[in-house]
Amino acid sequence: MKKTALVTGGTRGIGLGIATELARTGFTMVVNGIRDEPEVSRTLDHLRSFGQEVYYIRGDISVTGERESLFHRALEAAGQLNILVNNAGVAPLERKDLLETSEESFDRVMGINLRGPFFLTQLVAGYLVDKKRKDPGFEACIINISSISATVASVSRGEYCISKAGVSMATRLWATRLGEEDIPVYEVQPGIIDTDMTSRVKDQYLRQIQEGLTIQKRIGIPEDVGKVVATLARGELPYANGQVIVVDGGLTIPRL
Repeated sequence: MKKTALVTGGTRGIGLGIATELARTGFTMVVNGIRDEPEVSRTLDHLRSFGQEVYYIRGDISVTGERESLFHRALEAAGQLNILVNNAGVAPLERKDLLETSEESFDRVMGINLRGPFFLTQLVAGYLVDKKRKDPGFEACIINISSISATVASVSRGEYCISKAGVSMATRLWATRLGEEDIPVYEVQPGIIDTDMTSRVKDQYLRQIQEGLTIQKRIGIPEDVGKVVATLARGELPYANGQVIVVDGGLTIPRL
């Protein structure tokens, strides 16, 4: 039976790169975002051009009621879920030194980047465990998109780093709990990817890349992450529960 994937934040940036590769691979897609559907119609048409069913569900995963509605509407629309890709995330509205980080910014980033994905995973995981117990052949996995910022400190956006470190631990926790149910949980850590989130500092990153920040002399693109996620979603790393795949062009390799 064809698999269905739910991708949060799937209409732009890394999320769209992921949704594109999954649709290209043959998944039925449930795409979540916070914009009204007419605003993302061209994006949905692009995803449907691969011949797959694509459903769009608007909702803010940081809001309990909207998160729960997303889960139930996704099941209603697609009939089942096999893959959850926790991708939705935000950067601080302003990059500020740790001495100036506001509680408002901290709470906003944590709500979207960490709290929302954790409790969405809880909803989906309960469903997947039930399906797996009834049908051991049912294939499923959960993929968390974190960031190299889970381990690389950036003092101008500390709340973002802390949220991604939390996602990294959540991956370990869910991998431990769900692994015994034969449901793998993975983490993908993108490096510097060419998206809206990095657009304001793109020129700075490009200079640093040419000066040796990364081993591969280019900025990453959303499709780089999408191809890794599609590999995991297809079940091609079956004995790698809890593993972290870093997609950063070699940025985090220690060098002398």
